[in-house]
Amino acid sequence: MTNVIGKRRVKKSYSISVEAESFVRKVRKTRKIASDSEALDILLRESIEVHRKSAVDAAYKAYYDSASDQELEEEKSWADFGTAQMTELSQ
Repeated sequence: MTNVIGKRRVKKSYSISVEAESFVRKVRKTRKIASDSEALDILLRESIEVHRKSAVDAAYKAYYDSASDQELEEEKSWADFGTAQMTELSQ
């Protein structure tokens, strides 16, 4: 059963392990969070952010691993140019 609560919440019912429930309660108490539900939501958002960052890092790595020496040299030239411009502007 799924009920939409407000605009940004969905009421769901899940079964989790005793260890997971204990962890959620510990996080709730440690961080002074109002409810287990809010603590779980925060933990999930943090996990989502870690996965997004990992995906971005993997994309950068894939780009630079596949770039030719010429492309990398051009990137370095643009970076040097930008650094020189910023140095001039800050003086």
